[in-house]
Amino acid sequence: MGLDATKKQHPSIIGPGMPATLRARQLDREASLLLRATSSLVGQPISHERVDKFRRSWRLLAVTYGRRVPVASIVEHKIDSPAGEIILRVYTPKGPTGLKPAFLWCHGGGFVVGDLDSNDSICRGVAHAAQAIVVAVRYRLAPEHDLYAGRDDFLAALNWVASHGASIGVDSSLLAIGGDSAGGNIAAAVTQENLRRGGQPVQLQVLVYPATDLLAEFASKTENGNGYFLTADFIDSLLPLIEQGKDLTDPWISPARNSDLRGLPPALIVTAGFDPIRDDGLSYAAQLRKAGVPVELLHYPGQFHGFLNFDSIIGAARDALSRMGTSLGRAFRNAPPVDCSTEISDQAPVPWLRPQIPTELLTAALLVGRSMRQFSSTTARWLSPEIASAAECSLLPWWLPVALMRRALTAYLNLPAAHQTYPSGLDASS
Repeated sequence: MGLDATKKQHPSIIGPGMPATLRARQLDREASLLLRATSSLVGQPISHERVDKFRRSWRLLAVTYGRRVPVASIVEHKIDSPAGEIILRVYTPKGPTGLKPAFLWCHGGGFVVGDLDSNDSICRGVAHAAQAIVVAVRYRLAPEHDLYAGRDDFLAALNWVASHGASIGVDSSLLAIGGDSAGGNIAAAVTQENLRRGGQPVQLQVLVYPATDLLAEFASKTENGNGYFLTADFIDSLLPLIEQGKDLTDPWISPARNSDLRGLPPALIVTAGFDPIRDDGLSYAAQLRKAGVPVELLHYPGQFHGFLNFDSIIGAARDALSRMGTSLGRAFRNAPPVDCSTEISDQAPVPWLRPQIPTELLTAALLVGRSMRQFSSTTARWLSPEIASAAECSLLPWWLPVALMRRALTAYLNLPAAHQTYPSGLDASS
């Protein structure tokens, strides 16, 4: 099927609980500074010849700017999939022993880039926040494989954890799945297929700025098509790599095109105001609600596509990971699902600071400091993990007070303000 055969201009997003502010007047401060610092590294079109370069660049960015939240253990397992072995990376949080709930995570990257390392910070953060085991899945990518391969692998991983979870410390009766961007697409499709096949029930599906319809044209692509990390040019250049003659209207590939979404598990959907595929995630949220599926929508009007990977720099990313953990914990306790929309953005510092030191200057200084710390520790780990570990221990007495002061100032400068807009009038700051 040709690329343009079934493309359509999507109408305005209509449905209960859509954000009151789709896009902030300007990017959140930390987001703006990070995009300026990385503008030369991202957003360019991709091609077969440049796939390896893009994979290396994305991995470097994600590893450099992602936190390393401590967990009890990280262990890799190989399991069988329809086309051979795939790797699962299992993150076990610190805490009491015994079987724990599990959250299966599918990384983003346009179905072409991304790996277990590029989402390491997300998996660590969620494992800690949810007190659940996170199972990251290394699925097959395009263009070496078609779009069906990745979802076959993720479904195989879900089935394996449902059947063998106890071997990795998982209570297989308490499962959730999720992913970001292309991983959100795969997670949404596997959630539907798991229900159709009568698989182990999933407590929650977590879709972070998901691409659920690979052919629809949304207004947000034009509005945010240039300058915000993911670009319209990059999206368009992906299609020749991933289509490979497949029918992109197939709900197994574009889950938003499933005509019957009834009976799916509750969803947590995260969207960003400056994201070219923002309206895709919002549209899917509206579709789910129309089908009677409870949706907790977290909208960050001042953020860009991919912000969750940069949680060492961006406070909104840490906020989102914390809220994801809270929602997962609620689902694993079998608490009643919530159906609400919350908008989270920068909260301006108190006025007395502004005349003395510009908040943008302080934010920039903090970003530079954190970037240097992250880059140096990442480089040291790649050169020699043993030396890096010894150096971190020896420098801890000097780093600790600096880190505590930096965190306090960061929290003061960039404390997210959250407002529940659906149902309206409720504060959601906690």
